[in-house]
Amino acid sequence: MLVSHPTLGSRVFDTINSVILIVFALFAIVPFLFVLSGSLTASEELMLRGIVLFPTKFSLDGYRYIFSTNTILWSLGVTVFITVAGTLINLIFTTLTAYPLARNEFMGRGPIMLLVLFTMLFSGGMIPTFLVVKSFGLLNSYWSLLIPGAISAFNLIILRNFFQQLPDGLEEAAKIDGCNDFQILVKIVLPLSLPAMATFALFYSVGHWNTFFNAILYINDSTKWPIQVWLRQIVILSQGGIGDSNEMGSDYVAPPGEVIKMAVIVVSTVPILMVYPFLQKHFAKGVLLGSVKG
Repeated sequence: MLVSHPTLGSRVFDTINSVILIVFALFAIVPFLFVLSGSLTASEELMLRGIVLFPTKFSLDGYRYIFSTNTILWSLGVTVFITVAGTLINLIFTTLTAYPLARNEFMGRGPIMLLVLFTMLFSGGMIPTFLVVKSFGLLNSYWSLLIPGAISAFNLIILRNFFQQLPDGLEEAAKIDGCNDFQILVKIVLPLSLPAMATFALFYSVGHWNTFFNAILYINDSTKWPIQVWLRQIVILSQGGIGDSNEMGSDYVAPPGEVIKMAVIVVSTVPILMVYPFLQKHFAKGVLLGSVKG
């Protein structure tokens, strides 16, 4: 049996690729490491050194301050609710729309697909969308963050293409066994589509977790703000109101604004990062399977 050995050119190519990937990985990791280290650094050291990647004096004052009230915990709960509920709504509506459009016998699927493609090129804009949300009475409610973006046209097209790749014989065999269309979707199509569904669940959940602009537009009650809005208030507008120094004791000194900002960034980032390891193995496979057939 012949064993092929890598040539000099292939080894050089692999080495260059590895170096480039390491550099890009550092560009992605170092900023987050800086924020994480800054949130765990004593305020004196951070003010003295400015940039801290490996703190010599640890401190949890920033986290103690932001958790001295229920503001951050409540906003985290709001964000988790919006992410979970929004992702479920997205997956249900996207699936129930993509599956009929993937069937050749569905009447009118051509014009409907043209309308879907039209929304990818043209949109009503911010003001018409706001007027629609207002006319339905959704202002200052969580539905304003869930309903308007219930279906992503891009994800719909990818999922439709994925459904079209499934063998027709499976559906024909299910019909012979007496299954209706809904039973075919639930018992056959969806179990075979788990990689694609996991991928779109990741897309939708990250989008809901990071949403802040729609919350600023549609929600005026600060108790209903997701954590990303509070993050914007603190980082960009330098407006706090999330902690109470009086709750920390008479000898407690509130940490500087930079420490608080970094602590809030970490708190708002870590939960969604914990989702990636569970869905990463389905990510590339799901996208590729749904993007081969047009």
